[in-house]
Amino acid sequence: MKDDAAKGCPAAAGAEGYDPFEEFNRAQGIGTVENPYQDFKAKRDRCPVQLVDPAFLTGSQAKHTLPGVREIFAVLSHDGVAQVLRDGETFTSTVYASSMGLVMGHTILEMDEPEHSRYRRLIQQAFSKKALAHWETDLVRPIVNDCIDRFVDRGHADLVRELTFPFPVNVIAGMLGLAEADLPQFHRNAVELISIGIDPMRGIQASQALERYFLPLIAERRDAPRGDLISVLATAELEGTRLTDAEIVAFLRLLLPAGAETTYRSSSNLIFGLLTHTEQLDQVRRDRALIPQAIEEGLRWEPPLLGILRGVTRDTEIDGVPVPKGATLSVSMGAANRDDARYTDPDRFDIHRPARQHLAFGFGAHRCLGMHLARMETTVALEALFDRLPNLRLDPDAGPVVITGATFRAPTKLPVLFGP
Repeated sequence: MKDDAAKGCPAAAGAEGYDPFEEFNRAQGIGTVENPYQDFKAKRDRCPVQLVDPAFLTGSQAKHTLPGVREIFAVLSHDGVAQVLRDGETFTSTVYASSMGLVMGHTILEMDEPEHSRYRRLIQQAFSKKALAHWETDLVRPIVNDCIDRFVDRGHADLVRELTFPFPVNVIAGMLGLAEADLPQFHRNAVELISIGIDPMRGIQASQALERYFLPLIAERRDAPRGDLISVLATAELEGTRLTDAEIVAFLRLLLPAGAETTYRSSSNLIFGLLTHTEQLDQVRRDRALIPQAIEEGLRWEPPLLGILRGVTRDTEIDGVPVPKGATLSVSMGAANRDDARYTDPDRFDIHRPARQHLAFGFGAHRCLGMHLARMETTVALEALFDRLPNLRLDPDAGPVVITGATFRAPTKLPVLFGP
């Protein structure tokens, strides 16, 4: 992403010429892997759970993030993925400790029960309905409108570069109460952090930099709480237990890639789906009550993250296929959401599709903590686009626009025209 003009959008490359955003996208297959779903279907039709070569995994799931693992199984059916995500005893999240845990710290990403529930209940206090309502009014809507203010009189824009990429990270920064001047470096560090698989040393250095940045802020908020998320985490208490500095830093390291990164991609994917299905775009524009179901269909059709990892704690079967203790699972929510055993014509984008729960936010105890925030942010963005950009449409002269990626997915651009 190259846009120094958009508020809060980081400079593309540092002084050494290294661009963590471009490097991360390249490692995820952005710009090269256009349609993994055909491969998912072909494999699933042969067997819903398959022993695969580690080369099947890409990006954040690449084999070098899984030291010592010899057997990796891809789970490709809806029933199989739901089974794995529902059963936290047989399928452990601790597999992340040897990869993302190295830079994130000990987070809910790698916790099993009962530790996971205790920690999650503490953090959930920062995502209450009251907090979401406050952020929508005082933070999300002003940020979205500020982004649109910068191009509304121009008649054209790139909605990725000028809206969907910058606005979620600005929301996260506002939630944390960060100084605006700190945001570009904060965002760079966060992306370098999750790029540990492609550059381990940069990932570790970014992790240390974020710890140095957050610790003084946590101390300040404990002494003088404000209305921001760091203050809530610093003072949250459950049954006499409070979060330690290390636990708060770990969650804050996780928050931006888990929140801003996925929200930018999911909102971009949905807008692409609507812009390329103009009859449905017009229907949603005329009837805003359709926005919630449009959001859910966008998440099912093109989730921002195709898969996650789990470990197997005992010999078991997944969707009828034997899997041994000690194996690692590549759990494909993207494949599950396109499973034709669950969805009719699953490759079709259809906001009127009969409602069935998708797995884009995961399932079970580890279901995405920020899913209500993500839905709210996307709703605000759509409403603002419809209110302020009449006759919104793809620019036919801007070249082809596609969603790409093997692990994370999004279009790299959304060139649009609007106005008369």
